[in-house]
Amino acid sequence: MRIAIIGAGSVGTNLHHAFALKGIQTELVHARPLTADPSAVSTLPMADVYIYTVIDKVLAEVISKVDAPKALHMHTSGSMSIDVFGADKPHAGILYFFQSFSREVLIDDWSTIPCFIEGKNIDDVAAIYTLAQTLTSSIYECSQRDRERLHIAGIFANNYTNLMYRIAAEVLRDTSIPFQALLPLIDQTAAKVHTLSPRDAQTGPAKRGDEAVMAHHMEILKATPYAEVYQALAALIEKAHNH
Repeated sequence: MRIAIIGAGSVGTNLHHAFALKGIQTELVHARPLTADPSAVSTLPMADVYIYTVIDKVLAEVISKVDAPKALHMHTSGSMSIDVFGADKPHAGILYFFQSFSREVLIDDWSTIPCFIEGKNIDDVAAIYTLAQTLTSSIYECSQRDRERLHIAGIFANNYTNLMYRIAAEVLRDTSIPFQALLPLIDQTAAKVHTLSPRDAQTGPAKRGDEAVMAHHMEILKATPYAEVYQALAALIEKAHNH
């Protein structure tokens, strides 16, 4: 089976690496020439499976460049609909690995990474499932609606959490305390939600309704852009736990 991965960014590079570790050869194709130079289409490899790992705003354009009606086509987006594949691609679906990827740190073990799939028909679903199974045993058939909400949940749990780490580092910047001093706390908080619900794992002055402590923190933060963030998050916690 010939597999072409179109898009050599974080997801594409990691997929190419993961398949290689399983002894499955894939061809990794840079997508940018396809959108910049119409003649680049002639350099596309012939494949049985095309996996599109490009950003959402160019996905439809890149897909339209590939003329392979008999092949199986999949994108890896958490937000884009299966409808991005038109009638010229009757065998298509979605292969969405729910993980944060980077080209700097390639993931070797995909066995526990959840994969959410969708297909145009039952045969496509079966084929996508079989391909996903070469990398992970955690596979779920998932609708567009549920996948969109999963993507949003992931942004809160991952991207926005990382922003909180950045803010924490900024708050400590003019002190003698390194960010590394927070790592045991961060690790413990992450570990707790393996056994407790996020609601039950919540701690802190906002949960306790400790207005004096929060007012003191707001006084310290008032000259920073983070006071508004602190106040908004504290209000959400207070509303959830003290009403």
